[in-house]
Amino acid sequence: MVKRVHQPGEDAEFDFVLRMSGVPVLAYFIGTWPKAIESCRAMDLVVGGIAEEYAGRLTAVRTDIARCPEATERYGITGAPSCVLLKDGEALALGAGPWTTVEIREFLDRNL
Repeated sequence: MVKRVHQPGEDAEFDFVLRMSGVPVLAYFIGTWPKAIESCRAMDLVVGGIAEEYAGRLTAVRTDIARCPEATERYGITGAPSCVLLKDGEALALGAGPWTTVEIREFLDRNL
């Protein structure tokens, strides 16, 4: 099975995924502190389904704020979960979650 959601362990790996993606990237930023865990886990399920649905048109990247602090700062992430739609490393759109599948689809369809 093809890996649909990338999970970089550090900023360099995050940047590598951005460079290697030939399609826009949906980076969703998660937190591991107690108040963020439940909503971030819900986003894992939503984005996993979206990654399947948008396969070939989108790369999904699950980004842990603590492991990728440079990316978090670069894109102005202030809470978790948050999503950034990127093309060639440039932010096209930013939004804070948690989102439902319908809300993510609307976000992507508006901005892709």
